[in-house]
Amino acid sequence: MSLSPRARALHDQIADPTTKKSAIRKLAKTIRTDHELGLELWRTGVNPCCHLAILIFDRKRIDQAFVDELEATMGDIPVQKKAHLMDWLLANHLCKSKGGKALVESWEHSPSALQRRTFWYHQSRLRWTGQAPPPNTEALLEAAEARMQGEDPIVQMFMNFTVGQIGTYQPEHRARCIALGERTGLFRDEKVPRGCVPGYLPEFIRVQVAKLDA
Repeated sequence: MSLSPRARALHDQIADPTTKKSAIRKLAKTIRTDHELGLELWRTGVNPCCHLAILIFDRKRIDQAFVDELEATMGDIPVQKKAHLMDWLLANHLCKSKGGKALVESWEHSPSALQRRTFWYHQSRLRWTGQAPPPNTEALLEAAEARMQGEDPIVQMFMNFTVGQIGTYQPEHRARCIALGERTGLFRDEKVPRGCVPGYLPEFIRVQVAKLDA
């Protein structure tokens, strides 16, 4: 694709997939905000260029139409890479403004599985240790009970993870979360590396609670 001289120079500088995130962040600080340059880099589809693009986008211009455009131009890259880029957008922009948070919270029923996944990932992020859980726990559990088993796998994973976080950090809901895992059987036979937490909710919650109590 045709790139401006500046975009071409940046592409050639960081296109190597081994480029570290720290180098990309350092470079972004020298550029600051340049939305059009970001769009050029994004459209290359090269992973480090896309990460840099996100960092230099103008946050005020990130709305639903813009996110839809980003997703549409991701092309045929693997779904996990798409999810990682969306997580990078969430962490560096969407979580840092009221408008961005409101946008993510509107994605529960989005036609885009990637956006629904981001909604649930955001909900799980809101439930780390030390943070008071938002007041929507009951609604999330009802949604998970109704829809989790039939969801797209990339959404299902984070619906399950959110329920696991609720069961871990909100003891009053623990039995309900465990029962949901037993009923769906999701991730029951998952094999995980040594030291990793299994996704099966009864086991996930048991391990996580034990860590809290240690």
